[in-house]
Amino acid sequence: MGRWEPNARGRLAQAALTLYAEQGFEKTTAAEIAARAGLTERTFFRHFADKREVLFFGMEMARDLLAGTVTDVPACATPMDAVGAALEALGALLQENPERVRLREAVVSANAELRERELIKLAGLAAAMADALRGRGIPEPTASLAAETGIAVFKVAFARWISKPGQPDLPGILRASMEELRNVLAERAPI
Repeated sequence: MGRWEPNARGRLAQAALTLYAEQGFEKTTAAEIAARAGLTERTFFRHFADKREVLFFGMEMARDLLAGTVTDVPACATPMDAVGAALEALGALLQENPERVRLREAVVSANAELRERELIKLAGLAAAMADALRGRGIPEPTASLAAETGIAVFKVAFARWISKPGQPDLPGILRASMEELRNVLAERAPI
């Protein structure tokens, strides 16, 4: 494939994931990624600040999707229903390319620095949903509690989905996990 073929960013991302899986994140260089994609190292750095960014470049799109969905749910939706709808929308997006998502997760899970960056990303997603909830008139601490709880549910549901490669329905797993949370919160110990 020539340097002038379209979708340089996508080619670089795919090349990076392949190399990270083959030889590890730490041992892979930006020059190797660019060469695998049939591009120059300079082109790599026009698209990504560093080799970690290849794994996190969709953050803005995910944040916008979550915030937009929270904003757009009907006014009668509870804060947790709004968060649940947003997470299902993100789940639908992720399951469009499950092989890439699973490969990315394997790379991130194998590296402490990347796991830390993933937690920072998730905190940013929670903040975006909390901001959108506040924009709907939801007061604090309800907005932050709903958003942070939603991210906790997402982490559990995502781990369940990742562990079963043949299971395609991430939005369904998210929906079921939100229902499990409701059941946990409804349980009361006898006094």
